[in-house]
Amino acid sequence: MEKLKILEGRRGQVFEKGKDAFKLNCGVKSTSGAVSQRACVFCGSRVVLYPITDALHLVHGPIGCAAYTWDIRGSMSSGPVINRHSFSTDLREIDVIYGGAEKLYKAASQLIDKHKPEAAFIYSTCIVGLIGDDVEAVCKKLSEEKKIPVINVDSAGFKGTKKDGYKAACESIAKLVGTGDISMIAPYSINILGEFNLAGEAWIIKDYYTRMGVNVNAVITGDGRVADLKRAHGAALNVVQCAGSMTYLAEIMKKKYNIPFIRVSYFGLDDMTSALYDVAAFFEKNPEINERAGMVVKDEMDAIMPGLLRYRKALSGKKAALYVGGAFKAFSLIKALRVLGMDVVLAGSQTGNKEDYEDLKKICDDGAIIIDDANPQELSRYITEKKADVLIGGVKERPIAYKIGIGFCDHNHERKIPLAGYAGMLNFAGEVYSSVMSPVWKLVLRNDTFGQKRSRP
Repeated sequence: MEKLKILEGRRGQVFEKGKDAFKLNCGVKSTSGAVSQRACVFCGSRVVLYPITDALHLVHGPIGCAAYTWDIRGSMSSGPVINRHSFSTDLREIDVIYGGAEKLYKAASQLIDKHKPEAAFIYSTCIVGLIGDDVEAVCKKLSEEKKIPVINVDSAGFKGTKKDGYKAACESIAKLVGTGDISMIAPYSINILGEFNLAGEAWIIKDYYTRMGVNVNAVITGDGRVADLKRAHGAALNVVQCAGSMTYLAEIMKKKYNIPFIRVSYFGLDDMTSALYDVAAFFEKNPEINERAGMVVKDEMDAIMPGLLRYRKALSGKKAALYVGGAFKAFSLIKALRVLGMDVVLAGSQTGNKEDYEDLKKICDDGAIIIDDANPQELSRYITEKKADVLIGGVKERPIAYKIGIGFCDHNHERKIPLAGYAGMLNFAGEVYSSVMSPVWKLVLRNDTFGQKRSRP
């Protein structure tokens, strides 16, 4: 088998536990020529803000930036669906030469008049960053004329990494927080940050908290409403589900409104249970919340364990590779896969920080590959070398798994099946089982990175 040659600029971003000294380099721009799996600044901002369903989302840039439409995303709405449109100013060469600010003003003005949104987000893309359109001035003018917040999301793709897009989105949300009436908010209220209601997951989680006696004031941004964002400063606690995307907003709200925050995960049994008990512990003055949390956990566990044990019997000893957006999700997935008796041989992320990777090193077994900002060649080779049976990732990772000839499980924003919560854990086990145990894999030869076929073990 041909030896993988890691690009010189990438050597600090790949680590094998038990073999290498741990000095993982992360939080840096992608290496030129590496064809990174990581998305750009604009994508990061769009992922966070687009689930706000009653807002207008207008991409100021060439039509290509809007091609990855929201229709393929799994974030659901219980009401308005303005967000599912993919609006763009469709900048052309003549706009690049003479400027696109006037075109932006006309497009946004017409769209606001037609759709009557509660707010509008204008996404500045790479081209706008280069030609220097004064988007802030256009937004200010539209806000005054239309009497709604019109916010510039400064997200030129070349300015940094996907993480910088998260930050731009948090700064945009922060402009809305603090502008609504909080007089009617209940005392035991929380905001859930970084939960995007994929396949209705936010509704599952809200049900758990409601049964505990805790009010969910706002989910930011799943099934989001502008009015909820304006009132978010009235909650007693911020519960951060996606640390990579929303910790920055939690820090802003802590500094400005003195709202504390905790980090949780809703994936897997252990972390889901901790998420409920951690919130109950915060409201320790009301011990009934903790008692009700225990009842929720017991009822949900009783409902799924028989099915989960059946999947575990079939999957024990199988190997999995993970490549996800944030490293915090990887921790939960490793624990969830261990519940199913599976070993994780590769764990990587697009946006992990040094602390995340230190924790990932502790939880991974010897021999596991930990990788930051991977490219297709690296993922293909390590998956092959480590003999993984399934790759868990997003839409960009799916072809890699199928070309190698192994199962794939979608754990990103495109999925239509809820994987969070207790019921989500059972769905996750079913997804992994269906993919790994599919008889189709007996009919194909595994394919390594360079097109060499070999028999399945």
